[in-house]
Amino acid sequence: MPSIPTHAIATRVLHGDDVQSAAERAFHPVVPPIYWSATFAAEDAETFAGMSADPRHPAVYTRHANPTHERVQRIMADLEGTEDALLTASGMGAISTSILALVKKGDHVIAQTRHYMAASRLFADVLPSYGVDVSIVEQTDLANFEKEIRPNTVLIYIETPANPTIVLTDIVGVVELARKHSTPNNRILTVADNTFAGPVNTRPAVDGVDVVVHSATKSLGGHHDLTAGVICTSKELATKIHLMHTILGSVASPMDAWLLLRGIRTLTLRIDKINSNALAIAEFLEKQPKVEKVYYPLLKSHPQHELAKRQMKGGGPVIAFAVKGDYKATAEFVAQLKLIVHAVSLGGIDSLIVHTATMWRSTMTEQQMEEAGIAVNFVRFSVGVEDVEDLKADLTQALATVPN
Repeated sequence: MPSIPTHAIATRVLHGDDVQSAAERAFHPVVPPIYWSATFAAEDAETFAGMSADPRHPAVYTRHANPTHERVQRIMADLEGTEDALLTASGMGAISTSILALVKKGDHVIAQTRHYMAASRLFADVLPSYGVDVSIVEQTDLANFEKEIRPNTVLIYIETPANPTIVLTDIVGVVELARKHSTPNNRILTVADNTFAGPVNTRPAVDGVDVVVHSATKSLGGHHDLTAGVICTSKELATKIHLMHTILGSVASPMDAWLLLRGIRTLTLRIDKINSNALAIAEFLEKQPKVEKVYYPLLKSHPQHELAKRQMKGGGPVIAFAVKGDYKATAEFVAQLKLIVHAVSLGGIDSLIVHTATMWRSTMTEQQMEEAGIAVNFVRFSVGVEDVEDLKADLTQALATVPN
């Protein structure tokens, strides 16, 4: 189990990467520089040989590592409570690289009915095409995971809260199952997507998860201006995953790495505000006559509210709710919003909203959508940092357009 740092998270987002290069020690910049270079020079052949011998040397070739990447990786390992971390070009880069590094033909993997849609495609289509057997289970009941465990099960993949229905998975329960059924010859690994909650609200590695992945495009970056992913894990697994990372080449640019580092500096400020706004908006929506149902982890009405209180310090940015109406009425409600932006993504400073059935129908069949609980009147709302009363007013005027 990784040690828990002594400083508070609000301090660690500012100082968790305080290891400077020689150039930085000479000039003492308050803001770290961007190492905008694909390749780095060696002084002589002996130095080059030493650099090349280290597959994760920070200053040889940016596909392998980069000093700006190194800073992000240090701070993310610190925030998630892991020994090491890797930076990728996207959240799916983090997910795909991790999974493909940890499984092989003939292995068995357990995943959930509810995942980010591209992750669902990875498990439903890609892995089986390479000879990896996959079981998809309803994640609200731990018994569903346990009954699918086989002698060749090597990995359990979870996402909590799950996109887009805000269903939770019992992190500690899944970790205990994996340990219970591991053998000396077959350790069952656990991988958790922590994008929706983030390290301010949930720290799966501290609960024993082996690999934590993020779409850093979302809350970590926080400003809708970068695309990146992060993998947080042990040094042993990071070494194994890094080899696959260099093969697949899901490499973040130094600029995106620097933007991500800048975004992380204000993570606690943003998430505290977003947690507060989102809970207030969720409570507000529950009282609206034209809203059928609201899903938010810290609402008392959420069917897994007790689990949320155990494993989440805050509810995160995303609310799911159902409008009292059909597909057309729901689409029109979203179109009538003035302040809240109609766009994909989540976790940033701007409030974003999507009609979930519209977004998912291009990548999922009607049966898959039904199994994932995505109804035609379902909306996913990522709450930002705007004034909460302004957000309520915008929702009110748009709901007024929904037919009685």
